[in-house]
Formats: sequence, structure tokens, C-alpha cells
Amino acid sequence: MEKTAAKYPWGDDRRFNSYAGYFSRLLGGRVQKVTVNAGFTCPNRDGTVSTGGCSFCDNAAFTPSYCMTGGGVAWQLNEGIEFHRNRYRRAGKYLVYFQSFSNTYAPLERLREIYMEALSVPGVAGIIVGTRPDCVDEAKLDFFASLARDKYVAIEYGVESCYDTTLQSINRGHDFECARRAIEATARRGIHTGAHFILGLPGETDDMLISQTDLINSLPITTVKFHQLQIFKGTEMHRRYEADPGAFHFKPLDEYIRFFAGILRRLRPDLVIERFAGEAPPRYHAGPNFGLIRNDRLLAMLEQYLSDNDYYQGQLYSE
Repeated sequence: MEKTAAKYPWGDDRRFNSYAGYFSRLLGGRVQKVTVNAGFTCPNRDGTVSTGGCSFCDNAAFTPSYCMTGGGVAWQLNEGIEFHRNRYRRAGKYLVYFQSFSNTYAPLERLREIYMEALSVPGVAGIIVGTRPDCVDEAKLDFFASLARDKYVAIEYGVESCYDTTLQSINRGHDFECARRAIEATARRGIHTGAHFILGLPGETDDMLISQTDLINSLPITTVKFHQLQIFKGTEMHRRYEADPGAFHFKPLDEYIRFFAGILRRLRPDLVIERFAGEAPPRYHAGPNFGLIRNDRLLAMLEQYLSDNDYYQGQLYSE
């Protein structure tokens, strides 16, 4: 029987360029991310850039329970692989996700030790390194480029917003041009490059977020991740919300899905959509949220909305 051609340019029939489809094409099967905590800190916390961190940040809200730095990277990996092996039996390869804090914020020799340890664990196909754009330099990027010759290597930058006024208001500690420079330097070396954005930060209108899509399209990134704004207990953002809740606008889930579809239709077709919304345990939440809805259900709701309206990624994109 002749195989039917894919409907969309990314090679399958899904209405957006999905993260799962990307890895299936790239690595030939299902891949599972395993999160580890390598014990890094952040220059926005230790006083190098600022103190207190970004106003929205609580790393504990999205760090799995097995990520305990006392066990070391290899121990965490083996614990995480065992957990995912029981939960996702189809996964044959694993990517190590260094998520907590700024995972290039250390001397090069320390980075070499940590990442070589991770890549030595059986079943590991590569690494994903979450960091800040002001925590890389030429030598560090050259090191990651050397690893990328044999393994999958991605550096995922927290950009959060394309607007400097917003970045300043959330105590981010860098501007958008800093993010652009880091992304361009990383992509030039052939390293897979990702960017993370928060939708709904105070002061940003829907028009600003739609317009921001043009700036995102201009970045040489492979993957992009979006989260809705979530207010976590004890953060500076929580204190601001309690003081002035009228400064925040939280979209109900249905409205958020409709709004994100408008962004998706404007994004470059080659951009891989890693995530469009986030979840965290209820005990961390201090503001309006989507409730106990897991990411797979959120994804199904988005796909249904796209199908019902015949929308797809890149539909309104033009170079």
C-alpha cells in the first residue's frame, strides 16, 4: 500500500510541529526527557546580577521529586530512567534535562565533569541544558558544540519576553538583545537552540504578545516553549499580585487556547513547539490557574480547537 504524503511541511498530519514528532524523525523513535538537578545556582540570586531571582520563579514548583542533588547526576538519572521506564514503557532513549536554575553558571571544568557524567549513563541520547543568556561564553559554547558532534545537545534559554520594560519589571537581569546574541552564537555552532517565553506577564497586552511573534520568528531557534503566567506562593510576583490583583489578567483555559492558536498560526512552520502551557502541583499556586488538568489533556484541547477551525501552525506566517 502506498504511503500517504504528510499534509504539513514538518512531515506528519498534526496541525503543529510537535516536539514528539520532531524527536521521532530525528532519533527514530520515542524519546523521554529525564530531569536532573546538578546543584547550580543563578547569578540573579547570588548577587552577581541581582538578588532574589526573577519575580515569578520558584524552581521547586516544576522540579520532580527524584531530583535531589545529594545523589549526584548519575544517581538521579538512574532513578529518573527507572521511574519513566515504568510509566512510559515505549521510551527507548533518554534525554537528560538540566532544568533547575542556570546550568551553565559554573567554570568550564565543572561543566565538563557534569555533562560527561550524564552522557556516560547507558540509554542517554543527549542533553538539554536550561540556562540564562548571560551565562554562556565562547569557550562554554565551543565545549557544547564538541559534545554535539556525537550526541543530541540543546541549549534552552529563558527569554521570557521580547520587551525590555517587562524584563526589567520582573527583575530578569538582562535585556532582549542579550538573549538574541546568546541564541545566535549558539545556533552558529550547530547546537540545537531553544527559547522559553511566558504569556501574560503584567503590563503586556494581547497585541504585544501577538506582535512579539515576529521577533520570535526572527531568532535562529529550533524549539520554542510557552507557559501561561502562574503565580507561585512566596515569590515576589505573589506579593505584587496580592498588592494589586487588577494589574494581572489571567485568561480562562478556553480563552487561552483560542489566544495561543492565534500565536501558533503566525509562528514559522519549522519551529518545533515544545509546550504551549505549563502545570505545577496545586500546593504551589497562589493565583488563578487551569486547575487539575494535565499537559496531555491541554494538548488534546488545543488540537481539537485547531481541527474544529481548520487552523495550523504557520498559516498566517510570511517571511
